[in-house]
Parts: sequence; C-alpha cells; structure tokens
Amino acid sequence: MSDSLKKFLKIAVPILIGLGLVFYSYASTTPEDRTKILEAIKNADPIWVVLSVAIGILSHVSRAIRWNYLLDPLGYRPKLVNNVLIILTSYFANTLVLRSGEFLRATALNTYENVPFEKGFGTIVTERIIDLIMLLLIITIALLVQTDVILGILEENGIGLAGSLTLLLVGVVGLLISIRLIKKSSSKLAVKIKTFLTGLLDGVLSIFKMKRRGAFIFHTFLIWACYIAMFWVIKFTVPETTDLPLGAFLVAFVAGAFAMATTNGGLGLFPIMVTAALSVYGISKTSGDAYGWIMWTAQTLMVVVFGTISFIVLPLLNRNR
Repeated sequence: MSDSLKKFLKIAVPILIGLGLVFYSYASTTPEDRTKILEAIKNADPIWVVLSVAIGILSHVSRAIRWNYLLDPLGYRPKLVNNVLIILTSYFANTLVLRSGEFLRATALNTYENVPFEKGFGTIVTERIIDLIMLLLIITIALLVQTDVILGILEENGIGLAGSLTLLLVGVVGLLISIRLIKKSSSKLAVKIKTFLTGLLDGVLSIFKMKRRGAFIFHTFLIWACYIAMFWVIKFTVPETTDLPLGAFLVAFVAGAFAMATTNGGLGLFPIMVTAALSVYGISKTSGDAYGWIMWTAQTLMVVVFGTISFIVLPLLNRNR
C-alpha cells in the first residue's frame, strides 16, 4: 500500500465511520421521533447554549495559560494570544483529521514562537498524559457517586453485589498478572506499553519539577471543571434532563469523552454514546438524542468558527515573524 493511499485512508475512514454513525442514528429513529428531536433542538434556550460555548472558550484560554507553565522551564514564554489561537486552530484540525492537531500545535509554536518542534511536542504529550489522568479521576468519581445505579444495572443483568465484587477481584488480579508479564516480556507490544507507562510517570513527575506547579494544578482542574460545566448547562435546554443530578452527567460526560477521543470530533458517535448513558437514568431516546445533538453541535460550531478565525488571524498577528 502506497504512502499516499495510507494518508488518504487515515483521513477518509474515520470520516466515513462518523457519517455511517450519523446515518445509523437517523435510521434508528421513527419519523415521529425525528420530529420531536428537531422540535426540542429548535426550542432549546440559546442562553444556555451560548453559556456552554463561553465556558468552552474559557477552558481553551486556561489551557493556553497552563501551556506556558510547561514551556517556561525550557526557556520559552510564548505570547498568550498566540497560544490561544494555536490551540483553537489545532482543535479545528482534529475535527478534520484525528490527532493532527497535536502536530499542528507543535509546528505552529515553532513557526511563530521559535520553540523547537520536539520540545513543543514534548509539552503537548505531557499535557495529554495529565488529561488522561484527569479523565481517569472523573471516571473513578463517577463510579463512586453512581455506585447504586451501576449496581442496579448489574443486578438487572443477573449480577448481584457478590458477583460485582468477584468481577472486581478478577479484574485486579488480572491487571497485576498482566503488569508482571509485561515487565518480563520483550515483545514490541510490551515495549510500547512500558514506554507509554514510563511516559505517564514522567509526565506526572514533571509537574513537581516546575516553578509554578500550584498554578499548573489549578488550571488543570479549571480546564476539566469547565469541560463538565459546559456539558452540564446544556441540560437546561431539554425539559426532560433539567432535573437530572450532576452524577448522571458525569457518566454521560465520560461516554461523550470516549466518543470525542475515538472519532473526528465525536462525529456521529457522540450523540449515540450520550443517549445510551442518559437512558440509564430513564431519559427517553428522543430527549437523549436532542441533548446529545445540541451539545455536539454547539461545541463543534465553536471549534469550527473560532478555529477558522484563529487560522486566519494567527499569521496576520505574526506577519513580521
């Protein structure tokens, strides 16, 4: 297979999968359901949508500030406005080509702030590792605060408390055995896993080596608080989701996060995953779909509009460089 064909498939396949999921979502609803979903979207209070978008912008500004805390020990202090524009441009790129934004961020940082590509990319990898840790923390919190709901689902499927504890024990034992086998193995897969875990540890330890680690930790929590908040406020756009507790939206947030990570900007998959998560709490498919599509559309439009503006403005602001 030629390199050009591989590049084409990397771009085309995720988009085709996303479009296929959109068609699946459409085909799995009746004409009456689609009418209700469209009505719910049309009747959504724009104030909450705008607030969600504003919170999303705040998270990007916070990420831009935090980025400088990683770059500062390397001897670089880019302009904050450049950081913001580069980040918005990179998120826009990710909606077109999955994971292309990380390379674009490092390239743009090198172009406009003279930060070597490998150093800039290293800070982005550290960011992603910290973000992964935060996502795991939110998953843990969601499991703890929604234990009764999760146990209820397991019991409905014939798995009681004893069965749940057994599964947990088997999982822990399996994890310990896997870690031991990976440590002893020299296979390519084992080496990749060990490299990833080493990078994970290095990323965590790097926080304690920076001068402003307190501010870094603050912005890390602020970024993820914004992510959850922009997800949570959308509940007020759909009557059926208004009274749901925060714990329910943590579960839906985790489902949506996995959708965003595995497809181009969550195309097609985001509403499906969020609807499935909300259905656990008795939310109808039409309301779940409406919520999922409102949330996805608002954030995607934010990324596309502000990302496009940033793509145009960034070289204009730095035309002398």
